[in-house]
Amino acid sequence: MKILLAPIALLIGSLAFAQAAKKDTIKGKDIEAVVITAKKPTVESKVDRTVFNVANSSIVAGNTTWDVLRMTPLVSIDNNDAIKAEGESVTVYINDRKSVFKGKELKEYLATIPADNLLKIEVITSPSSRYESAGSVINIVLKKRDDEGLKGSATFNNRQNRKNSQYTNLNLNYHKKKFTQTVIGSYSDNTYVQQNSIFNTLYENNKITQIESESIYKNRSPSLSSTSEFELNDKNNIGLILEYYQSKTSSTSDASGMNFNKDGLQDSYIQNQSSNGLNRTVGTNLFYKYYDKEKNKILDINVGTNYNSQKDNSFFVKDISTNPIANELGINSNNEMRNYYLKVDYTQPLGKSGATFEVGGKMDFNNNVIPNSLYGNNLDIDLRTNDIFRYSDNINSLYANYSKTFFKKLETRIGLRYEHIDFKVREDVAGTYRKDSYGTFLPNLLLKYSFSDKYDLSVTYNRNIWRPWYSEFNPFLVPNNDGIYTRGNMDLEPNPSDRVVMKLGVFKKYFLSARYMFTKQDYWTTYDEENNKTVSYPGNFPGKVEKYYLFASTNQTFLKNKLSVNVGFGWYYIDNSDFNNKNGLIKEDGSGPKSYISYWGGSTNLSYTNLFNKNINLSAWVELANQNNGNSLANRTNVFHNISITKIFPKTQMEASIQLMNIFQRPNFDSTTFSTAGTFKNSSQSDWYGVSLTFVKRFGNQKVKDNTKTDVEKNGGGGK
Repeated sequence: MKILLAPIALLIGSLAFAQAAKKDTIKGKDIEAVVITAKKPTVESKVDRTVFNVANSSIVAGNTTWDVLRMTPLVSIDNNDAIKAEGESVTVYINDRKSVFKGKELKEYLATIPADNLLKIEVITSPSSRYESAGSVINIVLKKRDDEGLKGSATFNNRQNRKNSQYTNLNLNYHKKKFTQTVIGSYSDNTYVQQNSIFNTLYENNKITQIESESIYKNRSPSLSSTSEFELNDKNNIGLILEYYQSKTSSTSDASGMNFNKDGLQDSYIQNQSSNGLNRTVGTNLFYKYYDKEKNKILDINVGTNYNSQKDNSFFVKDISTNPIANELGINSNNEMRNYYLKVDYTQPLGKSGATFEVGGKMDFNNNVIPNSLYGNNLDIDLRTNDIFRYSDNINSLYANYSKTFFKKLETRIGLRYEHIDFKVREDVAGTYRKDSYGTFLPNLLLKYSFSDKYDLSVTYNRNIWRPWYSEFNPFLVPNNDGIYTRGNMDLEPNPSDRVVMKLGVFKKYFLSARYMFTKQDYWTTYDEENNKTVSYPGNFPGKVEKYYLFASTNQTFLKNKLSVNVGFGWYYIDNSDFNNKNGLIKEDGSGPKSYISYWGGSTNLSYTNLFNKNINLSAWVELANQNNGNSLANRTNVFHNISITKIFPKTQMEASIQLMNIFQRPNFDSTTFSTAGTFKNSSQSDWYGVSLTFVKRFGNQKVKDNTKTDVEKNGGGGK
């Protein structure tokens, strides 16, 4: 626990001076109690979650929320911008509201939120039944300012990777008596480069494909969000959240490929692609909150809508050595996603027993459409010129949690969630259609026993279900920028899984955890050869997969609490034997993926505050990461790192920082995907390196109020 030394020293000095000057005046009078404010550790390890407290940390300087998320313990991000916790897929929440984004869309949105607005990031590996169906949950909690008057900050950032990018942000907050208004506006102009090297081997005819590609992506992204909150009285609040995000994108890609068969070179090609797009998102959330602090009762009601549109126009020119005329192909698409929801949560203690009961539910309605049209000079029968894919669903859920502490040492939480989904998918022109529905019970259990103030042991169990994203159902076949085609799969099934985690805490500084997770079916990216086209698509994979995980971590402070250190290191072991056999991934000659995979992973966060007493903060982050997902296995281990230096100017409320990203080794995501058709190796070098300069100007009172939650939510892991 870091103590704020400067205020304490000032207070002691003032008391000493007062005692010397007026030694006799305090006789017979009561002396008021002295309250010492303590700063939370950078990383807290709780029963069901790891909390990354980044508020007022040097790690936020010059970063966006996306950047800090990459540096969060237990979190990893792959080359497709998919976020994972402990190697598993996650659902992202922002201020307890489920994000409608995933993948690159989520990355672009989080990149518009400055890290200076962050209070903490919660990595919830054993979520309670309050959460919607998923594996782990990441909850991004933003600061809440409620001091009187106008305050805020302006941020200016320039980042040099292979190309140059700029980012600026204005954050305004106004509080007057019972009314609070926050407005956040940002604009980014980003350019980044990605290089891919692909080596595919097809078992039939021993066909080999080699592809080299380079893509340059540009996007200009303004965003604006508004949060209005009014306190009706001490117990009742109402508010309205409005969000707008836009991204104007363009990209160019150059790819060259060669195809070989058993007789030698079959053909070669050069492909050029140009693309332009426009993404827009509008979100609304009207909320009411009742909170009785004395009785610890909470009622949350949220109703809202989300709309997202993604227009994209791409044009491909593919010059094949065996064809006299280059193939020209254009694609027009416009994804539209509409979401409507109503969510109610209620928490109440049960008499004097110390128990707490939570109950709630949610109604979700989604109506999504993806029109696609193709045009060109050589469209074969596989490439339909146009179609409209439609997806709609209704998800209704109910949950209940019961929490109680026995003997002042045993914390318990038991929960059950029920979800039911009705969904329809269809293509207008092709006529393909699917209608389905199913219900799922998702239990969870948490037990924590404190042997003393120094030792505690906890066990959690969760059953989860992960559903396909709506666009993963769309079977419309389109090319991508490296010469391979891609489509969805209407027959996709969800992935249920079970997880048990045991965690031992010592001195509240050292933690050792063990995890066991298994699933009997899943869906992963796979490949096939269809009419001389290499096609990537999500496929169903039956078969049991078992994962074992051991992880050790510690949180320490040194040098009079100026140096904060968090270190976590783990060993992963995956048993894919049943999975490989049932999906025919092992060939008669014994070739194919490994059935037993073992690897190491971990991360370290370091921060030093007020170097040489000159208001200079230092921070560093290092991560050791692999990319193993189902039928895709990592060929190499990546070492990510980030170093930043921040100078604070208290009198002018300004900050200047420089950040160095992966300067010693550029990330290279290298993995091989196995399917019944062959092996597909992809090496992707991302633009995750360079130098960043940031200037921040603050004004007004920067006091921050922590979010108010019940004791069960804060300590027992029952937070939503």
